[in-house]
Amino acid sequence: METLTEAAIQRESIVSMGRRTALGHLAHFICELHERVSMVGEAAGNSFQLPLTQSDLADALGLSVVHVNRLLKTMRSDGLLSWSNSVVSILNEYKLREIAEFDPTYLGFRQVRQEGVNFSEA
Repeated sequence: METLTEAAIQRESIVSMGRRTALGHLAHFICELHERVSMVGEAAGNSFQLPLTQSDLADALGLSVVHVNRLLKTMRSDGLLSWSNSVVSILNEYKLREIAEFDPTYLGFRQVRQEGVNFSEA
């Protein structure tokens, strides 16, 4: 099961690199991290620790630091998230997931948290 989950995560990463916009790629990354830390009890509601610099984030996503800076500025001004002192707070989860085309079922968790409702995996 772990191998299947890792393969699904890899497929989503490939889709992000090749088919999503840079904004969608960053949004998907944030949604996935939030989902994963939530499932292990490390998120406080829609906030979680992300001790990365913009340079680290750019390297992880295959984007330039300048592009990541602009994307984060756009996300902040659009009211999608705030990021301060290594804490990311998702302000509009629905819109962020929509931009990311994020469906967390690929992560393979038995219960998936979505919009405050738990759905069993099909």
